[in-house]
Amino acid sequence: MTQGNLEIDRNIDISEEEEVVGTPDKLYKILGVMFETTKKRYSFEIVDNIEYKKGDRVIVDTIRGKEIGMAYSNPMMLEERVLVLPLKPVIKKADKEEIKRYDALRDEAKEAYKVCKERIQHHKLPMKLIETEFTFDKTKLIFYFTAEGRIDFRDLVKDLANIFKLRIELRQIGVRDEARILGNIGICGKELCCRTFINKFDSVSIKMARDQGLVINPTKISGVCGRLLCCINYEYKQYEEALRVYPAVNQYVKTQKGEGKVMSISPLNGFLYVDVESKGIMKVTIDEIKFNKKEAKKLQNVLSTEELQHKVLEKE
Repeated sequence: MTQGNLEIDRNIDISEEEEVVGTPDKLYKILGVMFETTKKRYSFEIVDNIEYKKGDRVIVDTIRGKEIGMAYSNPMMLEERVLVLPLKPVIKKADKEEIKRYDALRDEAKEAYKVCKERIQHHKLPMKLIETEFTFDKTKLIFYFTAEGRIDFRDLVKDLANIFKLRIELRQIGVRDEARILGNIGICGKELCCRTFINKFDSVSIKMARDQGLVINPTKISGVCGRLLCCINYEYKQYEEALRVYPAVNQYVKTQKGEGKVMSISPLNGFLYVDVESKGIMKVTIDEIKFNKKEAKKLQNVLSTEELQHKVLEKE
């Protein structure tokens, strides 16, 4: 769903050299709006003098027409450089009748979900129905589903169109979007990040997990969606930067006690463990070893057989 501009909750690093001296960047008054079915977040421009606040249900202009969303933050002033223009506007606060109508549509969508699920079973289609929603003007009924591959659902669409007498859209989504819509508790004990603040899914790789010293075990590094934990991405830049001056795991290095094989690395703490022949595993700092940096760079990009087996966890 592309109702407006993607939410801009991201860190923007501007170095002193990149700062622009002169006319300040134009400011826009922005309201962050979440759409309740998909849990997607977008930014809209406030063009009136109405006071909006977090939790308000608002009418916004989208590519689908007028829709109701919920403000997930208070209004904020943002510079043009962090926005994708043109912005679509917040039209107004939803009144009681509009909220009542929206809630009624949500209830109708639940009934439509049951009907669609029954028709999927009737047609024996290998797809999992996730959620259903009507557009606010009730001209379209959208069904979100997951499936392993492409599905021929033409007969299903005809059935649904005959039943509901509306334009029908079946939209295939990924397992991460499924987790966002359905919600759950993560292994950290908190509500899923994709449900609470992540708007755009960044790629997460096995290499990222390996570089952070995580055990490459699917039960340890994958979320409820069955894909790599999004939080593996959060600190990776720091590890990536630190690892540039370190040897690779399994690389042979020279220490003050002799040559040895790197067993593990703790780059943020400034040390590593080396298995020195006849001496055993020793804890050393980066300043106490010598190694081939070109070889290290090459080995750091090579995945082990076990890691390659778990590449499926990287799928979006």
